[in-house]
Amino acid sequence: MLRKFKTISLAIGIATFAVTGCNDDFVNTQPLDQVSGAAVWSDAALAEAFVTGIYAGLGQGGFNEQQLASLTDETIFTHPGRNITTITEGRSNPADPGWINETIDWNQMYLRIRACNLALANLAKPNFTNTNKIVERLIGEAKFLRAYYYHQLVRYYGGVPIIDRPYELGEADYLAPRNTMEECINFIVKDCDDAAAALKGVSMVRGRANEAAALALKSRILLYAASDLYDAATAKAKSSAHAAFQNAALLGYTGGTRAERWTKARDAAKAVLDLTSYGYMLNLAAPAVKEEGMTNYNNIAMSRNGGERDVIFSRLFINEKQEPGGQQGLFNGPNGYHNWAGNSPVQLMVDDYEMMDGTKFSWSNPAHASAPYNNRDPRFYVSILYDGAPWKPRTADVAAKDPVNQIQTGSYEVVVNGAKTTIAGLDTRKSSVEDWNGSYTGYYMRKFIDPSPAIVDQNTYQQVPWPFFRYTEAVLNYAEALIELGQDADARTWLNRIRFRAGMPAIPVTETGAALRERYRNERRVELAFEEHRYHDTRRWMIAPTTLGRKANGITITGILKPGKTVSLYKYDPTSYDYTYKVTEIDPGKENRNWADKQYYLPIHRDEMNRNNKLIQNPGY
Repeated sequence: MLRKFKTISLAIGIATFAVTGCNDDFVNTQPLDQVSGAAVWSDAALAEAFVTGIYAGLGQGGFNEQQLASLTDETIFTHPGRNITTITEGRSNPADPGWINETIDWNQMYLRIRACNLALANLAKPNFTNTNKIVERLIGEAKFLRAYYYHQLVRYYGGVPIIDRPYELGEADYLAPRNTMEECINFIVKDCDDAAAALKGVSMVRGRANEAAALALKSRILLYAASDLYDAATAKAKSSAHAAFQNAALLGYTGGTRAERWTKARDAAKAVLDLTSYGYMLNLAAPAVKEEGMTNYNNIAMSRNGGERDVIFSRLFINEKQEPGGQQGLFNGPNGYHNWAGNSPVQLMVDDYEMMDGTKFSWSNPAHASAPYNNRDPRFYVSILYDGAPWKPRTADVAAKDPVNQIQTGSYEVVVNGAKTTIAGLDTRKSSVEDWNGSYTGYYMRKFIDPSPAIVDQNTYQQVPWPFFRYTEAVLNYAEALIELGQDADARTWLNRIRFRAGMPAIPVTETGAALRERYRNERRVELAFEEHRYHDTRRWMIAPTTLGRKANGITITGILKPGKTVSLYKYDPTSYDYTYKVTEIDPGKENRNWADKQYYLPIHRDEMNRNNKLIQNPGY
């Protein structure tokens, strides 16, 4: 039967050719789902569409179900089998690097870089009218995107092959060695400078690259270039894996001075700060009150109500196109709301939020230990959902169990039929709502989750942008460079602007040098929480052994009824309950974090090494 079908099909094909074979238009028919290269670069709209397509390499920004925060001491990923522990437990290797999403993947980044190179090659001599300087704009966008994708490769892998043109068929050699770190940084900086010049004064829609985005990227990469990990001598002194590596120039600078590099980082950051169309609530002369500080920080996280002025370049999401990036509430929200608790904050992160008076939180302080969520940095309340925190109305099937809408991550005594019994909170892994999606740490992510009651469950999406670059990041970059150059007074001035906006007091003038550096690093940790900075910051500062190497932990909370109190329907109430809080490490069977020096950079995958014999593997692999 199959043979007969093929014969009939062939006969039909021959007959069809006989009818149409003399028609030249038939054999020259263009595919309906494709556009030829010649057509693309002969039409301004198609050329713009091609460049727009290159933005796809940005993925969901950082709004994936699995987030980079869970490779750090910010959060832990709740669900098993996602290869995250391969990295957090120090088991990465060239055959199995661990969880690597599309915005980190070597092949995906080079795919986008090739698209940039194609665009730049064809836009050099466009075959369409350059109306409103569209050519310059598209060149600027392509150069920014190429710089961004190279910066992704560099900060994950070190020096990589610089490919600045599209390869053609029939070339003698398609293999390329790794360029040095310094060559890669210089290449990225030049693309940023070219992009900024091409986009200067161009009115861009949100979500597309502009002059500010190019300058912000330049600021970031030059800050990295000045850091410990990018200085070959410093890296060798701090890492046994780097000390044994014979190709130091691939991973860091072997010439020049740190002071020169910090000066370049300072000046690049200042160029961003001089852009007067950006910045939000950084002109306060004194700390905002707590509620105002919370509002200011939430406006930035939501990119609304003026807070969008802090966001320089972002990945946007709209209801008309439902994407995973619009499901952060589902991915990270409490299981008592039928959400998935994906990336749950760890106690290490919670403990690093200062008290409202600017002092450190300490479990050794009885007042802190008895009420750990009172009088904390206002940013804490916008970033973390904790036991007793007010949140959205519960879904209809749960509302009767929690009419006051408070997060419940502990166990509590209640009186049922005249007898005391202990119940598990609705947002625990023993929840009566869902017991499989609860947080292991006792916390949930609040930052970036729209607080609107209309967006409460897995059937609704939010429109919160992912911030690739914030004006505040440039402020922090500037302050860091100032500190490293010994300009502490100016650094404190800029850091205090961020703190005042958040409702935090000024840094004491007595804090200088190493003490100011530590204060700055914690300020950066808190201000940029969950924004994919911690992974890179701990590495470039080379403090990963004492930060990422710590065991992930959480909180165990117990509520015991005070004498004479009877509660049948639980709610957080210190007048009825005595609460105890105990910090506990995550079960090693769930995740047993361990730092290995080789993981300052990811391994180049074995398949890529096999394809290109000119590559040199990173140290420790």
